[in-house]
Amino acid sequence: MKNSVYILLFLLTAFALKANAQKHSQSETKGYMVPVCIYQGDTIPCITLRNIYVYPRLRFKSKKQERYYYKLVRDVKKTLPLAKEINRAVIETYEYLQTLPNDKARTRHIKMVEKGLKEQYTPKMKKLTFAQGKLLIKLVNRECNQSSYQLVKAFMGPFKAGFYQAFAALFGASLKKEYHPDDEDKMIERIVTLVENGQL
Repeated sequence: MKNSVYILLFLLTAFALKANAQKHSQSETKGYMVPVCIYQGDTIPCITLRNIYVYPRLRFKSKKQERYYYKLVRDVKKTLPLAKEINRAVIETYEYLQTLPNDKARTRHIKMVEKGLKEQYTPKMKKLTFAQGKLLIKLVNRECNQSSYQLVKAFMGPFKAGFYQAFAALFGASLKKEYHPDDEDKMIERIVTLVENGQL
């Protein structure tokens, strides 16, 4: 009986040690699967790293200028996703319109899209400040390579484009405003690039 207890204890200890050793060996072999390539006869990991953008350090002349910069960062982070959503909607709408058989079907679809966009984006647009609205117009131009006025005109016709342009003008904005990343919008482009790359 006593021998049976010793044998049982020995077996339990052996199983525990074996399980622990297996667990230890498994934890040592954990890692990441990566693509490989052959270089001079050796198989080596081949990893493409994302770009890192480096700009000169900003030096603010005053607290007001510093506050303006951080407000611009906040505004870009809020409006850039909207500009990208608008670009996706434009591409999807354009591609779908190409599949429709005639102008009547296209006009009907455009009206449905306009109604859907108003329902989806009006609450979001109401939350934007005036400065954010003007920035969004520029970012839409950046993302779509066309001004907001040109987009409205292409999809909804010149009458509605003129109406929306006049409405924007009442608030001192313009749907025809273009984006100039190498000139007046250099700082916005810097912020957008860093935000898109996850650096800001």
